[in-house]
Amino acid sequence: MMRKYSDKKNAQLQNYYKDRFYHAPHTAKQAVEGSVFAEFLAAVQDEITVMNSFVELDFWVVEIQKEDNVKALQCLKNLGFQVFTEASAIDFVAQKQGFEIFYQLLNLEKKLRVRVKTFVGVKERLKSVVSVFKGANWSEREIYDMFGVFIVGHPNLKRILMPDDWFGHPFLKSYPLQGDEFARWYEIDKIFGKEYRSVVGEEQRDPGFADDKDTLNFARLYHENPKGEPRSRAFSKQEYQEEGGVAFVKRATRDGAKILEKRR
Repeated sequence: MMRKYSDKKNAQLQNYYKDRFYHAPHTAKQAVEGSVFAEFLAAVQDEITVMNSFVELDFWVVEIQKEDNVKALQCLKNLGFQVFTEASAIDFVAQKQGFEIFYQLLNLEKKLRVRVKTFVGVKERLKSVVSVFKGANWSEREIYDMFGVFIVGHPNLKRILMPDDWFGHPFLKSYPLQGDEFARWYEIDKIFGKEYRSVVGEEQRDPGFADDKDTLNFARLYHENPKGEPRSRAFSKQEYQEEGGVAFVKRATRDGAKILEKRR
């Protein structure tokens, strides 16, 4: 049986988004009943209260109460989901006054995946699942560091990405994109002291900033020069392939280049 033919001529030139305000539809959520996850759901419901459950993109999604997170993961581990792959959080503080916490597990024997979701309100605490999956150790530290969700019972709950004395949690939607006052002067204050703010100056934190006169960090096309050397005003068209070439690769020269006016 052959795959249905579709004309792919000039497919690269097509505009896939006709409406600039188009939003992709939500993925379909299918019932667990009648799927390969039905028997697992029945076993989990015998242990804890399942608030919602569905299948989405071949993932079995289970929504539970935060008090049942340890018991739920232990139950799923006993059912064959013995590989912990990920845990993180989503900031819904503005909409729901809290965070959605999720854990993802893998059943290698049956090639099945499950996502366990729960909700933790602002200033509420969540029990650690390190006693069930040791791999959750660093994930829980990242949830604490980036979102500020306090994990009860964690063996070493401290920041994992940011410095120990950092103020705030960078993955919060309320966190400034370029950092707050503390973030802008952190390196200067830490290394030299606040009295050196006027000497060193504020750090450039604009991700879109580029200075073509800065030869330490940027290069200017056709005016390249060694790092740290004064900016070259001489115009030259370099060829960027080393002498001797690369094995099995024809040396590209500027004289032999051809500019394509349109796609083939």
